[in-house]
Amino acid sequence: MQVVTTAGHGGHGKTALVRALTGKEPGETGAWTELPSGRRAAFVDVPGGERSIPAMLAGAAPAPAALLAVAADEGWMPQTGEHLDALAALGVRFGVLAVTKADAADSRPALRQARERLAGTALAGAEAVAVSAVTGAGVDELAAALDRLAARLPVPDPAAPVRLWVDHAFTAGRQTVVTGTLPAGTVAVGDELLLMPAAERVRVRTIGCAGEPCDTVGGVSRVVLTLRDAGRVGVGMALVTPGSWTHTTCVDVRTRFGEASGRLARQMTLHVGAAAVPVRLRPLGPDTARLTLNTRLALHLGDTGVLRDPARRSIAGVSVLDVRPPTLVRRGAGAARARELASWPDRPDGTIVLRRHGVLRRSELALMGCAPPPDAVALDGEWVADPAHWSSLFERLAAETSRHAAGSPHAPGIPLETVRLRLGLPARQLVTALVRPPLRVDAGRVYGPDPAPDPEPRPAAPTAIAEAPPPPWAGAVERLRADLADAPFAPPSAERLEELGLTAELLGAAERAGAVLRIPAGEGDGEGGGDGGGEGDIVLLPGADREALRVLNGLPQPFTPGQAGDALATGRRVAVALLRHLDRLGLTERRPANGDEPLQDGKTG
Repeated sequence: MQVVTTAGHGGHGKTALVRALTGKEPGETGAWTELPSGRRAAFVDVPGGERSIPAMLAGAAPAPAALLAVAADEGWMPQTGEHLDALAALGVRFGVLAVTKADAADSRPALRQARERLAGTALAGAEAVAVSAVTGAGVDELAAALDRLAARLPVPDPAAPVRLWVDHAFTAGRQTVVTGTLPAGTVAVGDELLLMPAAERVRVRTIGCAGEPCDTVGGVSRVVLTLRDAGRVGVGMALVTPGSWTHTTCVDVRTRFGEASGRLARQMTLHVGAAAVPVRLRPLGPDTARLTLNTRLALHLGDTGVLRDPARRSIAGVSVLDVRPPTLVRRGAGAARARELASWPDRPDGTIVLRRHGVLRRSELALMGCAPPPDAVALDGEWVADPAHWSSLFERLAAETSRHAAGSPHAPGIPLETVRLRLGLPARQLVTALVRPPLRVDAGRVYGPDPAPDPEPRPAAPTAIAEAPPPPWAGAVERLRADLADAPFAPPSAERLEELGLTAELLGAAERAGAVLRIPAGEGDGEGGGDGGGEGDIVLLPGADREALRVLNGLPQPFTPGQAGDALATGRRVAVALLRHLDRLGLTERRPANGDEPLQDGKTG
C-alpha cells in the first residue's frame, strides 16, 4: 500500500476527489482503493480552511506523496500556496496535480497558473489531470496517474524501527483505538511498543488496514491499532520500537527556505509527524539553530519537520542534524558549533556522528538512526571508535606514561581509572583496548616502554658526601600515593591517615613541602562522613585539583555537585569541597539554580 495526502485550498474539491477515486467517505482512518495495476493506495484527506495548517501538517507529515487540488473556476488561492510551502517543508517530493471542477470552467487557465506556481519546487514535474468529481470525467486518468506515481515511490524498509504518529485516538473502557500512517517498519499483533512522550509500554491487541483485520502490517500503510490499558492517548503522541530512538528535548537543526535562522521568532511551534511542540529557538549559523523542546520526542538524525510561527503565519522546514548536541556555555561556543554544522549534510551518517563523539556504543548509534561506518575501530564488540580519534588517544596515552614515569620513577605505572579520567573515556575497558606495544597493562596500571639499557656503565659517583636522609613523612606519603592510585579523588579517613603514618605533625610538614594537597573541612558542605582526613580535612595528592578540573571540563556545562561527584567517582562532600576550592582559585564559576544543588561551570585553567 502507498499513502497519499491531499492538499489545496478549502472548497477546491479534495474530499469529493477522494470519494470519486475510492467510492468511500474519507474519515479518520482515511479511504483506500485499488489502482489499475493492482497496487493499493490510501488517502489522508486534510482540511483546507484558513486555520487548517496544523491539522494539514499532522495528516501530511508521514505521507510520501501528495494529491494537490486546484479548482478550475477559482485557480490558485493563498491557502494552496500555504499547503505547497508545508509540503516543501516536510520534504514531500512526489505528487499529482488535479485541476478539479473541470465541468464548471475551462481547466487550462488554472493549469497554466498552477504550473507557474510549481516551477522551481519539488513538484514542478508532477503529472497533471483535469477532473470532475460531478461528471466523473478524468477520474480514470487520475487513477492511472496515481498508479504511475505509486510505482516511483521509494520502497520502505520492513525491518526499520517503528514510529507511528497518532493522528486520531479514542478510548472505550480499557481499550484505546489509534489511527496513523506507518511510514516504515512492521507492526504485528502482540508487539510491545513505547507510547511517547511518557515512554510507557503498551501492547498491540488488534490491527486493521484497508478495512480488514490483519496479524501484521508493514509501511507504508494507513493503520488502526487497538491497545489495551494504554491510558490516555492523544493526537501527536507516537508509538515507537523500544530502544531504537533517541528520546530528546534538545536538537540542532538546519532550516530550509524562508528566513535565516537569526530572523526566525525565538518562540515557535515544531511540527514533526502529528506532534506540535512549542520550542525555544537559538540561532547558530545562517541556516542552523538549536531547538529546546517542551516535551520529549522520539527522533533520528535526518528527521524532517516544520517550524511555524502562527502569529506571522510563516513556516520553515527543518532537518535534524544532532539529537545529542553538546552544551554551549563558553564564549564563542555557538559560533564554533555553527562552523561545525555548516559542513554536515541534512542527514548525517555514522561517520560524522562518530567523528564528533570519538567513541560510542553501537546501540548509541542505532538510537540516533545511524550504522557504524565501515572504517570504525571495533572495540570489545560493544564499542566503536573514530580511527583518527583513537589514534590521537594512543599518542596522548604514550605521552602520559612517559611523563608519569619521568616524574615518578619508583611508581612508573598509571592506574587504569586515572587514565580513563584523563583521556575522557566512558568505560575502563576502553583503556585496556587502547593499550598496545610498546605500552602494556600490568596489575591494573598502564606502563610505558621499558627504558633502554645504558650501553656504557658510568663510574660511581663520589661518596665522600653522604646523601641527605628522606624527610620523615616520605614513607607515609608513598603509602598514601598507593592508596589513591585507583581512586585519586577518594581521600582516606582520619583513621586511615594515622595508619599510614601521617600524624597531624607529619601531615602539616608534608603539606608545607607540597607533598600533599589538604582542603580544610570548612570548604566542604559541613556534612559529616568518613571521607575526610586529619581533623575532618580532605587529603589528596598534589595536582589532584587540576586533574579534577580537567575531568570537570569534559562535563556538559553547567553541572551540579552531584554530577561532579559521579564524574570524579567520589562522594558529594568531597566533590563540594573540591568545587569550592577550585572556585576560590578562580578556576570554576558558581551559578545559582532553582533546584537544591547549585550549578557550576568548569573553566580552562
